[in-house]
Amino acid sequence: MNSGLPAGWTIERVRALSGDRSAALLSCDRFVVVEPAGQADYEPLRPDVMLAFHDLCLVRDEGEWFMGQLDADGSVICWASYGSDLAEAIRGL
Repeated sequence: MNSGLPAGWTIERVRALSGDRSAALLSCDRFVVVEPAGQADYEPLRPDVMLAFHDLCLVRDEGEWFMGQLDADGSVICWASYGSDLAEAIRGL
């Protein structure tokens, strides 16, 4: 299942680059926000791709990859954008 990944990407390639053999695509049907540094309010995200790496997540919103924490209830709180390049975002794990 590689649905939604950028052209040329497979879940196997994500796993190889991240070193996480359990990396998985997740459903985007969940609560996802970003908490910008120095701000008290969350900004909602509407990701079109979500990748899980144990309790960390990369979510893509409007072409930008955000790093976040996958909570037990399935929600994701992101703390920063890691740019538009998936390889660079994975290296930031």
